[in-house]
Amino acid sequence: MTYETITLDVADQIATITLNRPDRLNACSLDMADDISDALDRLDDARVLVIKGAGRAFCSGADLQARGDRPVTGGQGSYIALTQKYNPMIMKLARLNMPIITAVNGAAAGVGCSIALVGDFVLAGKAGYFLQAFVNIGLVPDGGSTWILPRLVGKARATRMMMLGEKIGADQAEAWGMIYKSVEDAELEAETAALAARLATGPTLSYATMRKNILIALENSLSDTLLAEAEGQRIAGSSADAAEGGLSFLQKRKPNFQGK
Repeated sequence: MTYETITLDVADQIATITLNRPDRLNACSLDMADDISDALDRLDDARVLVIKGAGRAFCSGADLQARGDRPVTGGQGSYIALTQKYNPMIMKLARLNMPIITAVNGAAAGVGCSIALVGDFVLAGKAGYFLQAFVNIGLVPDGGSTWILPRLVGKARATRMMMLGEKIGADQAEAWGMIYKSVEDAELEAETAALAARLATGPTLSYATMRKNILIALENSLSDTLLAEAEGQRIAGSSADAAEGGLSFLQKRKPNFQGK
């Protein structure tokens, strides 16, 4: 598939979605939300997904200039855009059946912050930062940020980001536990590639079940989570990768997982 706002590449069982509007700092238009959602259905034999931004930014937020193209503007227009475009995209990412790595170069603002933080492993270059700037234009955070941020950094820090509109740099984000790792800008691509290669050779079904169970645990009770874990273990334990893992342990060798 060829897209207008992103590129999709699948090689060596690693899918890479590149947000590709560098002239707009990869601002997420309605078309980009549609393109991302469509691309998630076309990952073929990929076992891990990498999301990155072209140019100087990861994603500078929703494309405010595109509002004029909407049939309905103002608050109602935002509601329609969120419920019909952005929110389904975020949920699709959250429920994806493989690990997600997001590589943040420059700004990850607004919905771009949400796209970045929905990743299982968020890598950020030293020049990368995370920003909830809605307060500066009299709006409220969206894209799932009021659900994601308090769970990552706690209520006080999430409130600070949202109500004060402060930029949180890569080093601070790592210190807060918001992201996996802060790296030198020149090392971001190599670090991302190495992690993607590692995950692409791991037990994909196990990873997918972990993602699902973490989401269940964040949304439900302990009893619900215990049941989900038992069900997940039933599925994973019946997989070819689990059999290979057990055999390799007995034979004292590195497992050769096939993602099955």
